[in-house]
Amino acid sequence: MASLELYSKGASVWIPDPDAVWVSALLLQDYSPGKKQLLLQLANGKEVQYPVGSPSDLPPLGNPDILEGENDLTALSFLHEPAVLHNLRVRFLDYNSIYTYCGIVLVAINPYDQLPIYGEEVIDAYSGQDMADMEPHIFSVAEEAYRTMTREEKNQSIIISGESGSGKTVSAKFTMRYFAVVGGAAQQTSVEERVLASNPIMESIGNAKTTRNDNSSRFGKYIEIGFGRKGDIIGANMRTYLLEKSRVVFQASAERNYHIFYQLCASRELPEMRSFKLDAPEHFRYTNQGGDMQIPGTDDLSDLERTRNAFTVLGVQPDQQMELFRILAAVLHLGNVNIQISGRSSDKGYIDPGDRSLAVFSKLLGVEGPQMAHWLCHRRLAVGGEMLIKPMSGQQAVGARDALAKHIYGQLFTWTVQRLNSALRSQRGKARSFIGVLDIYGFETFDRNSFEQFCINYANEKLQQQFNRHVFHLEQEEYVREELVWNRIEFSDNQQCINLIEAQLGLFDLLDEECRMPKGSDESWVRKLYDQHLTGKPHPHFRKPRMSNSAFIVLHFADTVQYECDGFLDKNRDTVFEELINILKASQSELVAELFQQQGNVSSVANGSVRSGKRATREHKLTVGFQFRQSLQMLMDTLNSTTPHYVRCIKPNDLKEPFLFDPRRTVQQLRACGVLETIRISAAGFPSRWTYEEFFSRYRLLLRGPQSLDQAQASCRQALPELIPDPDQFCFGKTKVFFRAGQVAFLERLRSEKLRVAAMIIQSRVRGWLARTRYTRICWATVTIQRYCRGALARRLALTLRYSKAALVIQKTYRMIVVRQLFLMIRQATITIQAFTRGTLERRRYRLLVAERAAVLLQARVRGWLARRAYRRVRAAVVFMQCCARRRAARRELLKLKTEARSVEKYRELNKGMEVKLMQLQLRADHGAREGAALRETLQAEREAASAELQALKAVIQKLESQKHEKPQPCTVISEKEVEERRRAEEKAAQEILQLKQELQVLQREKDSFHKEKEELSARLLEGEKAQEECVTQAVSQASAALSAELDEERRKYQSLLREFTRLEQRYDNLREMTLLTEQHAKGHRRTDSTRSLNFEPPSPTLMTPQSLTPLSLSPFPSAFPSPEEVRRVSVTSPVDGRVPVWSSETSMDQLMEKMEVAKDPAVKMKGEDLAHAYDAVRVANKFLESQLRRQQSQKEEEMEALRKQLSQAISGSSSAAQQQDLQELLEAREQECVRLRRELKELKNTVSLRRLLTQVLPSAFSAETTPSPSRRKPAMVTGLFECRKRDENKLIKNLITDIRVDSALSLPPGLPASVLFLCVRQADCSGDQTHARSLCSAAVTALKAALKKHSNDVHMTALWLKNACVLHDLLTQHSPKQTIDSDELVPLTTDVSDLIRALSDLCIQAYQQLLSITENRLQNIIVPALLESEIIPGLSGSAVKLVTSRKRAGSDPRAVGGDAPTMASVLRELGALHTALSRQDLPPTQMEQAFHQLTYLISASALNSLLLRKDMCCWSRGMQIRYNVSLLEEWLRSRGLQAGGAVATLEPLIQAVQLLQAGKKTEGDAQALVQTCTALSGQQIVKILTLYTPHSDLDERVTVNFIRTVQGLLKGRSDGHPQHLLMDVRRVFPVTFPYLPPTVLHAEQLVIPDSLKISFLRRV
Repeated sequence: MASLELYSKGASVWIPDPDAVWVSALLLQDYSPGKKQLLLQLANGKEVQYPVGSPSDLPPLGNPDILEGENDLTALSFLHEPAVLHNLRVRFLDYNSIYTYCGIVLVAINPYDQLPIYGEEVIDAYSGQDMADMEPHIFSVAEEAYRTMTREEKNQSIIISGESGSGKTVSAKFTMRYFAVVGGAAQQTSVEERVLASNPIMESIGNAKTTRNDNSSRFGKYIEIGFGRKGDIIGANMRTYLLEKSRVVFQASAERNYHIFYQLCASRELPEMRSFKLDAPEHFRYTNQGGDMQIPGTDDLSDLERTRNAFTVLGVQPDQQMELFRILAAVLHLGNVNIQISGRSSDKGYIDPGDRSLAVFSKLLGVEGPQMAHWLCHRRLAVGGEMLIKPMSGQQAVGARDALAKHIYGQLFTWTVQRLNSALRSQRGKARSFIGVLDIYGFETFDRNSFEQFCINYANEKLQQQFNRHVFHLEQEEYVREELVWNRIEFSDNQQCINLIEAQLGLFDLLDEECRMPKGSDESWVRKLYDQHLTGKPHPHFRKPRMSNSAFIVLHFADTVQYECDGFLDKNRDTVFEELINILKASQSELVAELFQQQGNVSSVANGSVRSGKRATREHKLTVGFQFRQSLQMLMDTLNSTTPHYVRCIKPNDLKEPFLFDPRRTVQQLRACGVLETIRISAAGFPSRWTYEEFFSRYRLLLRGPQSLDQAQASCRQALPELIPDPDQFCFGKTKVFFRAGQVAFLERLRSEKLRVAAMIIQSRVRGWLARTRYTRICWATVTIQRYCRGALARRLALTLRYSKAALVIQKTYRMIVVRQLFLMIRQATITIQAFTRGTLERRRYRLLVAERAAVLLQARVRGWLARRAYRRVRAAVVFMQCCARRRAARRELLKLKTEARSVEKYRELNKGMEVKLMQLQLRADHGAREGAALRETLQAEREAASAELQALKAVIQKLESQKHEKPQPCTVISEKEVEERRRAEEKAAQEILQLKQELQVLQREKDSFHKEKEELSARLLEGEKAQEECVTQAVSQASAALSAELDEERRKYQSLLREFTRLEQRYDNLREMTLLTEQHAKGHRRTDSTRSLNFEPPSPTLMTPQSLTPLSLSPFPSAFPSPEEVRRVSVTSPVDGRVPVWSSETSMDQLMEKMEVAKDPAVKMKGEDLAHAYDAVRVANKFLESQLRRQQSQKEEEMEALRKQLSQAISGSSSAAQQQDLQELLEAREQECVRLRRELKELKNTVSLRRLLTQVLPSAFSAETTPSPSRRKPAMVTGLFECRKRDENKLIKNLITDIRVDSALSLPPGLPASVLFLCVRQADCSGDQTHARSLCSAAVTALKAALKKHSNDVHMTALWLKNACVLHDLLTQHSPKQTIDSDELVPLTTDVSDLIRALSDLCIQAYQQLLSITENRLQNIIVPALLESEIIPGLSGSAVKLVTSRKRAGSDPRAVGGDAPTMASVLRELGALHTALSRQDLPPTQMEQAFHQLTYLISASALNSLLLRKDMCCWSRGMQIRYNVSLLEEWLRSRGLQAGGAVATLEPLIQAVQLLQAGKKTEGDAQALVQTCTALSGQQIVKILTLYTPHSDLDERVTVNFIRTVQGLLKGRSDGHPQHLLMDVRRVFPVTFPYLPPTVLHAEQLVIPDSLKISFLRRV
């Protein structure tokens, strides 16, 4: 009915194709019943006619685009082969997703590439998550099995199948690795390590290179991983099936033998391997048949090393390993044994006695060579009660040799598996439950199929039957749970094919019967098959080939396979002669004898039988087929008793190319592995299932009546019969509505049709409105245009009239102007002619006057020029000579300066020289100014003299004129002379003035150049100083950053070690408690006093060491030689009469004498008087040395200060590297001298130690000394303390720490217990009882540790003890003798508590880590539901339900709904509890910021990792919800002032991921904006989010592949330093630093101690 209606125009269908298997096409016409052809358009635009005989011949319909790339194949609306193939292709090629769900099956496609999706961060992301919520992954299947096992306590199985090269072994390894990480986290034993170590061993001895796979498993294995009560791995067991032993003696072309043989050949040069006489694999017959000796990308030598390491982990000793390798090498040599043929008929085989390979084989196995050579070519027969020895032909001898090699390898393989099982066996009792991982061969069909393929396909038939029945059972459970009325689903059961193989008179039964026949052969067996299953009673699954009488065909569930009968009987018998086995039993090698002695103890041999001279009566039980059937039946029983989980591995291509998809090979494997059968069973029932709420949200526009989400079920029940008339196409359940295949697509069509009709109505109304609006605008525009046209015509007429009037006026005016211009031109021409004529006459007269004056002036200028030229030549010569002389002097000076520049003194005087040079330049400038002033004065004087002389000359002229009147004739000559002299004087004065001006200009230029040079030098000096300061600052900043990073790394490592130490300490305590419980159980139950459960009595001071307080060794002194501080404490604070000497024996005295290089014999002979004299001499020498040391120390400090100043001046004054190097060398010399002084100080300390020893020996001499030693300090008198007696110490610790109630402890002021303890310690120290002070401190540290363990899940109590530990640490540090004390009120402790301070520092870190661990454990399970899944914004995603029909997996946990689901309020509540606990204890803000920085990183990393693995979260509406949830967290952090510590910054990756979901993803500009915005995300994370993005409604679109490729291209050019990782490291821990805050001076009067503490026994001092 409705399915035919879906074949309308525009629908997508699939049609067969010979290359692509299926191609998509578009219907160009509607289909109606009776049509014989469909008009289709292919993707390339080509139109084709598709023949349709009947409606059943219609091509499969395509799924909606919104379902493209779905992660569960059963969610598709149309379930058929082309839809499955297309979905897998899209996910594999476009999204690079190799995993896809198909109901309960995980389809894994081998990418032939390394993908970063198997790290520990991925394991953390999948751990504890629901299978339906996460992206498909092998870890998801493993997590589902683990959770089901721990919750239901039922055994599980993971069945991994597929053909060779599809990735079964890798999937099994990753599964076991997941179990090792998840199951080993609680116990941290070596079991998981041993489980993982079994993989390289089994790969080396059981895997080989084939034409389809470089690491193909040639056996099946089932590993049972046992788990304890707490879900931790406690053991494992391995079972193997059908090892391909024929590969040991034969390999096809381009294939290899087992890896272990090539690994041994590659390591033949190792010293321990030389005795095996190995050679290259090309020289061994068992390794050179395939032709390929090497696998690209593998190193056989390193693989053997990894195999040996795995043997070591599993407890196999090196000598046993060498024995195993010896046997394997012997197998290689056995293949090279040359069997020759002799005799007349050339049918007798023999072995040359001198055969080298046989000799090496015999030596390696420790057997007799002649016996082995004899029985390889002979056999023993029992005839009539007598034993006869018959020689074998050459071919039979070769078969016997190969059979022996296969048997040896099979026995060695079996022994190895048994050895692995013994190493993996649980040591703690029987496992509570187990998870089995089955890695077994998939369905195989080759050009030539033999016995191995027959057994493999038989096993796959059994597994397929179990798979079909399990899928049907799950479907039935779902229907029963929903109370559906349903008919039984018919599915193809392959029981007939299985009966053909294993039933009575089946293939296996007839094969075993033929093997029991004396002259049975393959041909006779095939004839029996024909007679039984073709002639007698034809079997539907058995056929005979047309062209062959030695083969048969079996119709398997996956394909039709033709088997060649050649070799079936021999492979089924797998016979080896008893005489050869007896020789091996007598081997000198213990391992060889053990291998073959085991055969006599069992009734059957694994994978083979031993033929003796007397035929066994029950030989059929020893055939390979019989044993394989037994082991397979055991496997099926195990699988049926467990909950199975299926993984189907697919090989995408035969070329082993990464991400290359061959549809033909893929379809072939999908048919063979049962995926399509799962689809068929699902499609036969109700594959599409929706909750009523989801259906109502999606199809509410198709429903009628009141539309409320509360009445969704009623609305659906009322509307569905109207939408789908056929009631068989849907069914109502309790919580879901079920649809048959294609009905969802039909509903989608109805929905889209209704949306289309509504869109058409909206479009018609909008188009009418647009037309009316357009008509109104056109009318208005027409009237406007007419109005404007009429106005333009009127304006044009008026303009014409204006132009006519203007033309008349212009003509009149123009004529008047022309006549006037003509008159003016004639008048101007007349005036111009007159002017030029007059001017010509005047110029002619003027030129005559000028010519006369020019002749006179020219003569004067020529004479002057000649005189000046002569002067300039002379002056230039003089200047040139001066320049030469000055240049020569400058060169000499330059050489001298260069010589001086090479010396160190020059660099030292560089600054001074620069200053002198500047001063010289300044002096030269001043001197030039003074010379200029002098020259100006001289010029003024010359001018005055010239003026005076001029006046005198004028007077003389006047006098001469007067005389001229008297005597005119004689005075003419004198007057001319005076005039000439005067003229010469004026010229001379003018020349001198000009010369002075020139010199003044030269001096001014020199002054300017000097000033400019000075400025340039100053600028250069400033630039050099700035550059050097910048270099120094940059170097200091880089060094500081490097040191800071290194410090953080070291701090992180130390805190990690401390965390590991805490864990190991807890484990030790647990083991000790278990041991005590065991002992008590053995001795009987005894009651013990509860007060003795925690004994805080400190050990003896002589026995207590810092190692008992801290995880690291803190004492720098050896135990045999006490530290000077210990000697000082004993010698100063202890009473003289009751003091116990530290060195009570003469042995310690001898050690000190030996250390001080004092002769022992004179020291022994010393008497009391001699010692007194020696003490006096030492005292005097000590004082002298101390005074000398102080004086030298002060001198060195002054010199160091001077050097520092000189160095700073050199750095600021010059950038010379040589001078800095010189100063650095000088500084190093001073430092070496300081080292020497320290050495002298150490010697002085030794002298002081000797002095103290003598003081103990001669107390009278010490008391006679009046000057006190600086190393002694009397106990200071401090008030405001508490006195605690020795007997009350344990009571004080209990009342303050261990036995205090929670409510009383939380009501105390912050740090009160620590303050009381410190005052007690301080009083004990002031009274001189250092032993009591140390014991009280150590007891407090131990009690704090016990209190932390007691309240390991209480945030408030952990914060309280963290505060007290910090307060006690700060108080002890403040009063430590090593601390510099500035205040006069603080008196340092005399007791050395440095080790206790270190222990308190570690205790603070442990308390901080415990505090975070409590909060993290509470947040771990609510981060993802609260941050990603909670819908705080109501109605945002209600109308955006995606078209998806995902189903819950079997065993999945039910989701919390309603008020039980965690929200952001839950997260903020936990964070608020931590903040309240920290604030109540008044912890520093920096410490709170560090704590919340770590927690917000955990929140961000967990949420982002889950977002990257969940496709349902990558949509626009969900991104809006997540962004709102993150904003709540940001607001909470800012409201409490926690954003300064980086807590908000750690949320940036999650915020950018949400912004990526909400941003546009279409154009290239959008791609650039995304890359520029998402700086906190790596490239893989951005691409992953874009790949997972799912449209939230019909209005949204998927991200195109081209857009993703554009983003990838832009990301390649981004160099932001981000590591290319996919998931964030959730386990990352930031190192914590505790700020040292010196507390105020503490007095007992300041403390308010409540009576509830019951410490009234303390006395105030």
